[in-house]
Amino acid sequence: MKTLAISCAVAALVVSGASSATSSQVKPAPSEYQKQLMAKLDPTKAPSENFDMKKWKINLPIPDLTEARKGKEMEITAAQLNYVNYPYVHPEWFYTDSETGAMVFAAPNTGPTTPNSKNTRSELRAMLDVNEAYQYKAPATNFAIESHNNAAAFGAVGGRLTAALTVDAVSKSGNDTKMGAHAVVIGQIHGSNNEPLKIYYRKMPNHTHGSIFGNYEINPKDKKDRFDISHDVFGKHDLTKADANPDDGILLGELVSYDVNFIGNVMHLTFTSNIGETDEKEVKFAVDLSKPYPGEEALDTSYAQDWMYFKAGAYNQCNQGTKNPIWGTACTNKGIEAGDYTQVSFYKLVLEQ
Repeated sequence: MKTLAISCAVAALVVSGASSATSSQVKPAPSEYQKQLMAKLDPTKAPSENFDMKKWKINLPIPDLTEARKGKEMEITAAQLNYVNYPYVHPEWFYTDSETGAMVFAAPNTGPTTPNSKNTRSELRAMLDVNEAYQYKAPATNFAIESHNNAAAFGAVGGRLTAALTVDAVSKSGNDTKMGAHAVVIGQIHGSNNEPLKIYYRKMPNHTHGSIFGNYEINPKDKKDRFDISHDVFGKHDLTKADANPDDGILLGELVSYDVNFIGNVMHLTFTSNIGETDEKEVKFAVDLSKPYPGEEALDTSYAQDWMYFKAGAYNQCNQGTKNPIWGTACTNKGIEAGDYTQVSFYKLVLEQ
């Protein structure tokens, strides 16, 4: 680690309240900006009736029931998310909060996963061409940046994702020396193999505040050479239980926003806390994805000729593995009541592509 400053049948509508398992920490009162966002949401409606979900599909941490995806994690298509009269919800893992109207994503520490991951997720994946019935690698489904030799063939050139959310829970169990323990990914950009952006929230069980940071994964020719470069936003990415509480971090239940905006080949990142308050804090980064990451030119090929897609939701970073020196987090899976899960609530989610 290097550091820098279903296709199943469409479910009937079930709008659920927040999970019964909550942290002992008192949830912060909604800010004025959060109240403004809540006023635009209807707690009685499904997520796709409060948010524009036309270009999203979702993966959930439960087994798919169809023959085509037997043994895999559940996949709900854009058509199912937006089904007239019966838009998709799941009462445990993807629903509308019955008090705030927020779109809730939750994922346990163990369950069905995507083929290249050991971690569960309740996470949206942008699908820019839903008519291509899930040709995941098709240019029309994904986006590229301006530097790509055939940029015009893609579903979009660049794009923007804006979100405002609270992290409500992260796993209380796990090896705190591993980055994935007590952590959830709340937004990302995924390339054909690697990820130019993963936005994390990570909180130690004995801390009141958690940390938000962004990871850039270099895109080497040989997959074994890849590694992440962390950018601290609020708090620090590599804390353990032995470290002091990150007082400059973010509480569970505290609203925070991120904005990922491409201008040319440059990925502009803006993170904001205490939005609209006198103590509002904004942190910005910019990364040119058409060039190797500064200082890593020997390995990083850049994302100049890659295809990518946005993701958002709750990608739980806890698993029960122990062998991987970085990602084997040794979390338990004793259930939601024991705190072995993660939960994120979105009050705003806007994809511009």
